[in-house]
Amino acid sequence: MAAYDHPDPATFELTLVLRALADPARLEIVRHLERVGEANCATLIGTRPKSSMSHHFQVLRDSGILRTRIEGVQHRNSLRREELDERFPGLLAAILNAP
Repeated sequence: MAAYDHPDPATFELTLVLRALADPARLEIVRHLERVGEANCATLIGTRPKSSMSHHFQVLRDSGILRTRIEGVQHRNSLRREELDERFPGLLAAILNAP
């Protein structure tokens, strides 16, 4: 299985990050990963349709928020928190702490 492409932090775009986090399902994924550090796709999908969740994971990866690594047959997801904080200081903290 091929590895996923992840954008270079220098190319992160604020509009893409904000657009990705504007969706409630994606924001929930990011908040969950902030709490647990890393999770496989099955844990993050919950009761949602797998097809729509694949789209959400792709949007989060393309924006630079999410890193997905393949471990055997599992896809392990984590936030690119340090890279995001370096590119947009305080942004993710503000969004994750918002009610």
